[in-house]
Amino acid sequence: MSQDILSVSELTQQIKTKLETNFSHVRLKGELSNCKRHSSGHIYLTLKDEGAQIPAVVWKTTASRLMVDIKDGITVIAEGRLEVYPPSGRYQLICTSMVEAGQGALQQAFAELLHKLSGLGYFIDERKRPIPAIPETIGLVTSPTGAVIEDMSNVLGRRFPAARLMLYPVRVQGSGAAEEVAEGISFFNTAKKRQHRPEVIIVARGGGSLEDLQAFNSEVVAHAIYHSAIPIISAVGHETDITIADMVADLRAGTPSIAAELVVPDSEELLRMIDFSQTQQYRLLHAKLDGAERQLLSICNSYAFNKPPLQRQQYLERIDSLVAQMARSVATTFRQRGERFVSARQKLELLDYRKALERGYVLVKKEGKFITGAQTLQPSDGVELLFHDGALPAVIGAKHEASCECSIIKSP
Repeated sequence: MSQDILSVSELTQQIKTKLETNFSHVRLKGELSNCKRHSSGHIYLTLKDEGAQIPAVVWKTTASRLMVDIKDGITVIAEGRLEVYPPSGRYQLICTSMVEAGQGALQQAFAELLHKLSGLGYFIDERKRPIPAIPETIGLVTSPTGAVIEDMSNVLGRRFPAARLMLYPVRVQGSGAAEEVAEGISFFNTAKKRQHRPEVIIVARGGGSLEDLQAFNSEVVAHAIYHSAIPIISAVGHETDITIADMVADLRAGTPSIAAELVVPDSEELLRMIDFSQTQQYRLLHAKLDGAERQLLSICNSYAFNKPPLQRQQYLERIDSLVAQMARSVATTFRQRGERFVSARQKLELLDYRKALERGYVLVKKEGKFITGAQTLQPSDGVELLFHDGALPAVIGAKHEASCECSIIKSP
């Protein structure tokens, strides 16, 4: 019998083991009451409905990331695990997450759509397009009232006043808001006129609750962004708000003002860059010109470039030398030929019979032929005597016995 008796601690431990094992994860819906925030940062509260209540605790680390404002009277959906606290013999819910009851369904729908679109490839980075660096026209799909349009206009006017902003006014929350946002995206994509077709579209709205942002967590808006031929920037809510539109868009901006900062460059910075680039171009151009000038001078002063003119000068000098040499050669040849001519003339003159006749000699011709010997003549032969100043007829006389000479008798 004593073996069936348990101590309080033993029973409590058995209850603790079984309870915590069987209820390691639960989701409860109930109203908050007795909410107390401890100085340590932990929050102690009671979760109740019409028929029961359960104590709960939210540790400091969990409380810092909850999106719900924990206060008495609100209905929430809490997730966590059951835990037995042996010193007081009671169990409590250790909350790991908590959302308002109305948001619970939205969270579930968000998770289901997120899973569906992920499977279809809506969030793949490879399909996302780059945003134009300097867009001339920007399409804006947002509410025409409120701070969003004013903030973005101010930022765009300050950073890049040359950009043209076109607004497609829509409701950003409530019934029909998602369809209007999708229609705005479609309008810019199907615009026939070029001036109505922007280079980038910004889908924007201010912050709000999960229910307020529901239009941007809808499939119709995700589908419109995914099939847009124009790059889209999503600027929905605050930095901490993440919507499906943000994940499908080509670029996500934390706020509408940040989107305006991202979509256009700073005109002053752009002008500085242009000035710097222009200065760099001038420097590069002058450096190239200086280099080309030095290269040209080097070529002009090089032996290869100057060789043809030098060779031409050398050839001209050689021609002048050859001409002078030819002139001297011709003059020498002419002089030598002249001297030879004079010498030949003198020789011819020495051989001229008329010169001999001038010295007293006489030529004898018989029957038109010169007589070179006395033996060819007979007495009484008629001959012609040629003197240097004329010719006379003559008759050969009788031969003298003592000599071979013939006497010449002048004819009457």
